[in-house]
Amino acid sequence: MKLLVCVSKTPDTTTKISFANNDTEFNTQGVQYIMNPYDEWYALVRALELKEAAGGTVTTINVGPAANDTVIRKGLAIGADDAIRVDAPENCSTYYVAKQIAEQAKAGGYDVVFFGKETIDYNGAQIGAMVAEMLDMPFISYATKMDVAGNTATISRDIEGGQEVVEVDTPFAISAAKGLAEQRIPNMRGIMMAKRKPLNVVPPVDVTEKVSVASYALPPAKKECHYIDAEDMDKLVELLHSEAKVI
Repeated sequence: MKLLVCVSKTPDTTTKISFANNDTEFNTQGVQYIMNPYDEWYALVRALELKEAAGGTVTTINVGPAANDTVIRKGLAIGADDAIRVDAPENCSTYYVAKQIAEQAKAGGYDVVFFGKETIDYNGAQIGAMVAEMLDMPFISYATKMDVAGNTATISRDIEGGQEVVEVDTPFAISAAKGLAEQRIPNMRGIMMAKRKPLNVVPPVDVTEKVSVASYALPPAKKECHYIDAEDMDKLVELLHSEAKVI
């Protein structure tokens, strides 16, 4: 099977968020980046497990500048065979990114296109469905289990109040949620081999942006915590009633 895994770069979870240029851009100064956990832990690892079980290749793809290469190399260290980076600027719209991925996926003729269920910075969960539509492929979202027999995959996904099991033939696109695989840590051999694996940089296709960011805003600051003596039940009840308004 030819498997394509879409990986994105996100700020580390300890990053202090701020904005620049009149709150129209994310401030990247001093930010430590990681591979998006849903892409790394679940989408990429499940693709590697399928390759190990049935043969084939695993390619990762990222849309962004050369600064993303460190994150891409981590995917190669974990076990991907090669990588594609579409040489695009930072902060492109989801439509722009989806169009770049779709063009590369179409050219590569992949059996399955993997996505993490969302990125941990924007939580948009949009690109997987967009790419599937552009490729005229079935799209299965929030997958928690995936078994493949020949060209047919049996996929479980969480739904409101239960679980849904679907069958789909390749080619298709899938977004990975917690449970689809278990995180892998790259070992020293993988890290050394990653330096020699192909990272192919390709130019972007022309895309007319359909959405632009007007502004960003931080959420309201959290209220100060109240510490109450364990013996002062009356005070606790008063605050729950007058301030928290939960009783």
